[in-house]
Amino acid sequence: MSMTEAPPAIPRAGSGAKTWRRATSIVPQRSVAGHALVIVIAIMTFLSCLTLGAVTLVRDTASVWQTQIAREATIQIKPDDGFDMNAALTQAQAIASGFSGVRSASIVDSAATARLLEPWLGAGLDIDELPVPRLVIVTIDENAPPDFASMRQALRAAVPNVSLDDHRNWVDRLVSMARTTVLIGIAILVLMLAATVLTVVFATRGAMAGNGPVIEVLHFVGAESQFIAAEFRRHFLWIGLKGAAAGSLAAIIVFVMFAWWSSRNIATPEADQATALFGNFVIGTTGYVGVLFILALVAGLTAATTHFTVVARLNSIDIGRTDHD
Repeated sequence: MSMTEAPPAIPRAGSGAKTWRRATSIVPQRSVAGHALVIVIAIMTFLSCLTLGAVTLVRDTASVWQTQIAREATIQIKPDDGFDMNAALTQAQAIASGFSGVRSASIVDSAATARLLEPWLGAGLDIDELPVPRLVIVTIDENAPPDFASMRQALRAAVPNVSLDDHRNWVDRLVSMARTTVLIGIAILVLMLAATVLTVVFATRGAMAGNGPVIEVLHFVGAESQFIAAEFRRHFLWIGLKGAAAGSLAAIIVFVMFAWWSSRNIATPEADQATALFGNFVIGTTGYVGVLFILALVAGLTAATTHFTVVARLNSIDIGRTDHD
């Protein structure tokens, strides 16, 4: 090409740009860095989904605990010398049953009390010969609970050595634990997403550095920033989708395996203990929707981070060019 010939026109964003884009691309389609970024995004997405699933599991389990505890109150009567325990239990049951908001009041008999103590004191206990407190279980209406202060006062006036536990302390602790768990989970998710964003920034800068001369020439001769940014955005969006899909799929497999294990071992002591602490290891529809949300969020953040990184880099080139001029 002679010195008098004009350089080939660089297509702007439009039909010509689409034709040129099909022929070649500013960003290398296959590279070691691209594969590594897919793996990193997959790992970050997998950990984010596990964190979200754990938060959902603990929140749902705490909600179940809170509901179960809020349904009952416990009346405890301590034995004493010359004390008629059966009469005291019957009287406490009658007093509790008379309050509005109480659905039922049932005495825990000697056999049931012995079964409660069997893991610690062994079988064959004679409860009547031991100074063991006896219980009355009060089932309450969750929507209209009774006046526990008045019930406590009435019980103390009529029955000696009696105490009423409405489990309010346990409920408050569960609510506090659930809120703390959710906050910790959100903080971990934010940190993982921030790490993903920083990784994409460095990967985008590396891709731009590897094709720096081409990008600068295209930009200097008239290629719009949005056109160049769109090339990078499309490329890294595809990388983000692949990595996020792989990480989300791995997380779903883990959740399904835990649910399957829980259902297969439902009658074993290990499963009973795990179920008591964490429920049935089923994250439910909300958890799976959250996994899909994480997938879309990671892919969107990848594309948006790439776009703003490229535009910022091209703007810095423009500023440097203006200062030089």
